[in-house]
Amino acid sequence: MNTMKVFFHNNCFDGLASAAVFSNFYSNAIHKDCEFVYEGLAHRAGELFLDVEFDGDENAIVDFKYSNDPRLTWWFDHHQSAFLNSDDEAHFRADRSGRKFHDPTYRSCTKFIAEMCQKHFRFDSSRLKELIHWADIIDGAQFENARTAVEIPESAMKIMMVIEGVRDNGQIYTLIGEFQRKTLDEIMEIQWIMDVFRPLYERHLRSIEIIRKKAECIDNTIFFDITDFDLEGYNKFIPYYLFPEAVYCVGLSLSSYRTKISVGSNPWSPLPRTHNLAALCERYGGGGHPVVGAISFAPDELEKARSIASRITRELRGRP
Repeated sequence: MNTMKVFFHNNCFDGLASAAVFSNFYSNAIHKDCEFVYEGLAHRAGELFLDVEFDGDENAIVDFKYSNDPRLTWWFDHHQSAFLNSDDEAHFRADRSGRKFHDPTYRSCTKFIAEMCQKHFRFDSSRLKELIHWADIIDGAQFENARTAVEIPESAMKIMMVIEGVRDNGQIYTLIGEFQRKTLDEIMEIQWIMDVFRPLYERHLRSIEIIRKKAECIDNTIFFDITDFDLEGYNKFIPYYLFPEAVYCVGLSLSSYRTKISVGSNPWSPLPRTHNLAALCERYGGGGHPVVGAISFAPDELEKARSIASRITRELRGRP
């Protein structure tokens, strides 16, 4: 049996939804008798693909940076910072397979995949309309307001919390199949989803109070350092829920595998955004989108990360 190995941005709603839409496309339009193998990828300091094995009969990356490995047969990404270096970008642009796609104008990779596969392979993604809709809202921060994003009344937002908070890859990967078979309300009724969601929601409520205590907003830019807490997977809209006047936010967090600087902008700010945050993060080895970016360091590089986070915060506050 043919094996399709799909690599995707792990612990990310858009990453899993992208894997689901691509898998549905591949099994319906390319190879019906196919076994899927999944592997989540995470941004980290150093070589991203050093220990990645492209060992499927075909291999795909969705919602993650490009690899020039000759065994990579499919690739879709929508990030401005999609390439590790100029050689990788040149490699992509020289590709003539018709199976590798990049467009940073899309808010979500999920919708990008659906539309590219419809355009180039006549794939009908209508059965996944709800999933595509919510991936575009979540990854593009298209919520009506910060309250909706933080108080999470919708099943999609609850599932997002589970995806970002659970660390059992076996559970994570099963969701890719569930996304193709069930509505989001039906997925929220799965017992393990509810069992994981309840403590994560309690943690979410605590994280609001922790960020409230640790954050400060000066010159329309929020800064907080929560490296003393296990909160890397916090809801990224909490800062704007607490400080609706803010334009930008810089957050510093720590996990077992990285120190992370998150740099974001308030989707509901009455003031205009004047900085390209992907370009700002690229200066320090990170990347992302114009409206949101991040930089990863090794776990033992906390002081270096603090120094750079301080530098970025000063720049966003308009200070030397």
